[in-house]
Amino acid sequence: MRPVLDVARDLDLSETDVSPRGRYLAKLEHPALRRLTSAPPRGRLVLVSAITPTKYGEGKTTTSIALGQGLRARGVRSLVALREPSMGPIFGAKGGGTGGGKASLLPSAEINLHCTGDLHAVTSANNLLAALTDNAAHFRTPTAPDPRRITWRRVTDMNERSLRHIVAGLGGLATETGFDITAASEIMATLCLATGMGDLKARLTRLIVGYDASDRPVTAGDLGATGPLAAILADALLPNLVQTTDGTPAFVHGGPFANLAHGCSSVVSSRAALALADVVVTEAGFAFDLGGEKFFDIVCRTSGLWPSAVVLVVTVRALRAHGGDAELTADTAGALGAIERGLANLDRHVAAVRTFGFAPVIAINVFDRDTEPELRAVEAGCAARGLTAARHTGFADGHAEALADAVMSSFAVVPPTFSYADEASYADKLRAVATRVYGASGVAIAPAAAKEFERARALGLGQLPVCVAKTHLSLSDDPGLGATPPPFTLQVREARLRAGAGFMLALTGEIMTMPALPKSPSALAIDVTEDGVITGVR
Repeated sequence: MRPVLDVARDLDLSETDVSPRGRYLAKLEHPALRRLTSAPPRGRLVLVSAITPTKYGEGKTTTSIALGQGLRARGVRSLVALREPSMGPIFGAKGGGTGGGKASLLPSAEINLHCTGDLHAVTSANNLLAALTDNAAHFRTPTAPDPRRITWRRVTDMNERSLRHIVAGLGGLATETGFDITAASEIMATLCLATGMGDLKARLTRLIVGYDASDRPVTAGDLGATGPLAAILADALLPNLVQTTDGTPAFVHGGPFANLAHGCSSVVSSRAALALADVVVTEAGFAFDLGGEKFFDIVCRTSGLWPSAVVLVVTVRALRAHGGDAELTADTAGALGAIERGLANLDRHVAAVRTFGFAPVIAINVFDRDTEPELRAVEAGCAARGLTAARHTGFADGHAEALADAVMSSFAVVPPTFSYADEASYADKLRAVATRVYGASGVAIAPAAAKEFERARALGLGQLPVCVAKTHLSLSDDPGLGATPPPFTLQVREARLRAGAGFMLALTGEIMTMPALPKSPSALAIDVTEDGVITGVR
């Protein structure tokens, strides 16, 4: 690894522009962030998404990093802007979020576990607001919510099923509440969608913590909480500068999940990156139906960002699984047949990308177990569909130069297009996403969700975009229906107004905003040596 100040110099950042946090991590300083986010962009933005993944993930972060490295190898001033990992998946089933092999963010273990403390700050800010809310209700202050109508939940950055539903005592009155994982919290989304400190404080002021006896919303601003929340988040607002395996500069900042929240790194990190580099590579969580759609319909709608190219990550493993060979046990002929069937999932995601005006570049992430006939079958399937495809071996070799060439050739000026208009009803917004992006036949909205939509409309907040929380293992809301589900109706069971973040969260199927650990969690393989070297984080 290079000292982080050397990495900063690659971007023409001075020692006063960054604040080192050790030898290999640094944060932008507030004056530098203000300067960069207000400057006109010099670079082009590339969005990396994927087809529906298997439960192991298909290497989207690895691909994003390898693409950034490939661009740099071609002489392009590139910068990678990715999300910060959550400790929930790290200690759970999925593992870390810093890529892999020779296409990793460094220092990997530090970024995966604590980084510079941003997720801890989000957790603390969220729980301070919960404490202030309960305190106001206890003392019955003039602006306090009704204790029975407090909606603000606590969070922790762990997978903890036992905290999904709890009973809390408040002045002798027991109330039902629960914890969400930090990455699904409204404060995480608020931080990542803010365009600067002023906008962050305005969004924090609008956070709704509950309702009073007259059904009037009580906000963080009503409780006087804006200042202390902003103080906790002041450092967390600053993007973290790190590097990839070959020394390519990278921002890692913000960590909302795409299946539970909007799934993209922060607006300020993307804006700062576009002022510093000629090409910025960012990713959206899980497949295009989740992070990709939300990048366009939420992030781009509210920030003014817009990409010049879209990449979809494809693997032989995922296509075989989607074609009915999930155990990867078929002979060559059977494997090729499964790939052909699995391409139906790619077709659905390509169709969704095209609704936003882009022809995606297909990044074939090569695993060492992939055979040449399998890879040629994927390439032939892409060619038959008129899609540009490029293999890459980023995990084994790092820089993906062929993919970089394909992406550079695909750059286009595409006018912003969204799935729905601001003024559409929430039901119509959900119907547009479900039919255009998921391929659903329609939407069924439970009475509780419909009531929340009507409440938002009555409060003058009917114009917000929708953020759908659903499984990442299917285009539908039911993981059992698979990656190419038959005709289905999207089931919206609950809605939560996120006035501070600026969207309506719609929960579908059995999705939970607090994940759980698997039977054999990854945490059991993690340790540290006598020299302080962390091992087992994958």
